Amino acid sequence: MNPAETPPLALYVHWPFCVSKCPYCDFNSHVRDSVDQAAWRAALLADLAHEAVLTPGRTLGSIFFGGGTPSLMPPETVAAILRAAEDSWGFTDGIEITLEANPSSVEAARFADIASVGVNRVSLGLQALDNDALAFLGRAHGVDEGLAALATAQAAFGRVSFDLIYARPDQRLDHWEAELARALSFGTEHLSLYQLTIEPGTRFATEAAAGRIVIPDGDAAADLFEATRAMTAAAGLPAYEISNHARAGAESRHNLVYWRYQDYAGIGPGAHGRRGGLATVRRKKPENWMAAVDRNRHGIEAEDALSPGTRATEALLMGLRLREGVDLARIAALGDCGIVDLIDDRAASKLADQGLIVRAGDRLQVTDAGMLLLDAILPVLLRPGG
Repeated sequence: MNPAETPPLALYVHWPFCVSKCPYCDFNSHVRDSVDQAAWRAALLADLAHEAVLTPGRTLGSIFFGGGTPSLMPPETVAAILRAAEDSWGFTDGIEITLEANPSSVEAARFADIASVGVNRVSLGLQALDNDALAFLGRAHGVDEGLAALATAQAAFGRVSFDLIYARPDQRLDHWEAELARALSFGTEHLSLYQLTIEPGTRFATEAAAGRIVIPDGDAAADLFEATRAMTAAAGLPAYEISNHARAGAESRHNLVYWRYQDYAGIGPGAHGRRGGLATVRRKKPENWMAAVDRNRHGIEAEDALSPGTRATEALLMGLRLREGVDLARIAALGDCGIVDLIDDRAASKLADQGLIVRAGDRLQVTDAGMLLLDAILPVLLRPGG
């Protein structure tokens, strides 16, 4: 790939603080009584400057403020980061700048100010449109407050997405269909719809181990998944990734960078990045990251060179989540190998006969039926060490 064809760089900014910790969440999020906003702004800017020096000649195509709860960031901190990012890299025309937000009235009151400093897309963590479900999920907002925040977001930002969690304990198919139909009625361009999973180290993991939480599995989970894909497609928001649905052209350009295995810089506690064949990771605990920035002017804990085989495997695992699939020739080039070294042809033929994958030349895609079984397909399809 010549320099003129190099895709734009993406920037991820991690804000680790939340008002409370949700029982299903295994993200790098923390509750603190107070945050020194000036110190955090300075540290994030230092971490950004370090990455910019290491990625000369690149422009940014997307920025994503994630967390944690980045809508708790003061708008002036968001503005300072955006100014520094533009000064350091430059922006592509129409850059996508996303901020994750909780749908509380306090945070919604900041939406206009956040939009005014340059954020043009918001991802809202509604998580459910049922008050009992929100209480079960440990959310601090109710349905009415969440929908009021959604309306405020739609007025403030040109692009709006929101998240819902389904496959909750005892969730009936008809109840989910009604909840999803209501979600689709609000007219947003993008929905992230996740099946509830029990992650190690969370409070839900403790509850599940004690038998107090049982989530749908097997046929029940499959029915919920298939109904989700059918309803979103019928509404004009088909799945473009296993859990993400959008109108044509409204896909998350930032997340596509991850799934297409392109370079991105990650700053802030615990942030990961991919930079020219290197995997970067920042120190995870906020206080440790801050101390590292004070000491080194960056928060990097590790920079590891990825072998060609690892890069190819990562690219396959990420890309096969997408409806568009993967270009096997590109991935073989990443792995410094042949396509035959990546994919088990006999397994691929069998999976294709079963209607789970489609292969046309160098393009390999997982079908809708295959997406339901993706975790089982991948180890069968990929050659060991490929």
